[in-house]
Amino acid sequence: MAAVFQALTMLLLVALLVIFVFKFIIEPTYVVFFNKPLYIHYYFRVRKLNADQSSFLESNFSFYKKLPSKKKNYFNHRVASFIAKYQFIGQGGFEVTEEVKLLLAATYVMLTFGMRHYRINNFDKIIIYCESYYSVITKQYHKGEFNPALKALVFSWKDFEEGLKCENDNLNLGLHEFSHALYFHGLKGRDQSSVVFSDSYDKIIDYLKRPDVLKGLVESNYFRIYAYTNQAEFIAVVLEHFFETPLRFKEEHPELFTIVAEMINIKEEYFA
Repeated sequence: MAAVFQALTMLLLVALLVIFVFKFIIEPTYVVFFNKPLYIHYYFRVRKLNADQSSFLESNFSFYKKLPSKKKNYFNHRVASFIAKYQFIGQGGFEVTEEVKLLLAATYVMLTFGMRHYRINNFDKIIIYCESYYSVITKQYHKGEFNPALKALVFSWKDFEEGLKCENDNLNLGLHEFSHALYFHGLKGRDQSSVVFSDSYDKIIDYLKRPDVLKGLVESNYFRIYAYTNQAEFIAVVLEHFFETPLRFKEEHPELFTIVAEMINIKEEYFA
């Protein structure tokens, strides 16, 4: 019995050593050299969507429709996991349906599909109004916002849907507000995806500091002027453009496009 106990103890110590070496030596080194996590999709227990849910995404979410079968299974898992983790709250008479949850989750999963750590903790609820809502804080009507103090994302469903319907106007409320949440997590998080995000963000800031780069971006009139409000808005607007008009983005601003693709680890094959 003592020998068995010793053997089990030794196996446990070896397993803990392997985990330590992988987590604190191998993967950080890989990230430094390749600027991406060592792996993205590995799930101990895979969650699934039912046939109706998958069919709904197939018909209503073009990013999902383009994915190969294996990637759709990963996408399904992440959508189901997102819906299970976050609270959905209807306000002002808005009814939160299964379709509403699927479209919100799919938008976030698309944005973070290249990241291993995708279920972030700087929000825990999504609040949805029928249309623009009045904020007692700003004394203005809003279409959406990320409120880190309340750990909440807020959307006008009318404007969220409009962002999905027109896929090439570079206006996508869901992507914009989810990008704000990702921005704040990416600069403060300690997971490997956050390390990549933060490193790429620094590259973007350095890029913008180069002589005439910012002037050239403004004069190109590709990004709407709101992008230059502050750094958080710039990242949010850039990510809208990255998903809505990727080919034009790459053609007009190839260096910035490459950095953004690295930042969220999204490959160009998704836009083929």
